[in-house]
Amino acid sequence: MQRREFLIKSIQAGAAVAVPVVYSSCSKDDDEDLLQPGESITIDLDSSRYSQLKSDGNAVIVQKVIVANPGSEEFVALSSICTHQGCEISYNHSTGNFPCPCHGSVFSGTGSVLQGPATVPVKRFTVTREENVLTITG
Repeated sequence: MQRREFLIKSIQAGAAVAVPVVYSSCSKDDDEDLLQPGESITIDLDSSRYSQLKSDGNAVIVQKVIVANPGSEEFVALSSICTHQGCEISYNHSTGNFPCPCHGSVFSGTGSVLQGPATVPVKRFTVTREENVLTITG
């Protein structure tokens, strides 16, 4: 094998290993862990794990669902997985929106796309509150 042929094959072999790693970091995550229709999540606001939701402007992520307290009497629950490339969205209390840090998509409290590159809304879930217990329903 000549040197040139060796180098080409080495580069090709390295690319075959490296490319899937690059793609996996920005690939869409499958929804198997996301809350499915008929399923529900219960959040006890008195639990130390979720007590920050009692304060306006805070959010937590539970089972790929972001639950936010925008400061009204209603809580907002959306899929925490950006529909563009599968990154985890966050909550911005000052704008009331849900930005994706990876590529700049922004979603409203209803899940609709406010800014791309995402073109598909994130799923919104129903939230009911009974005293200090939230139930998020798929």
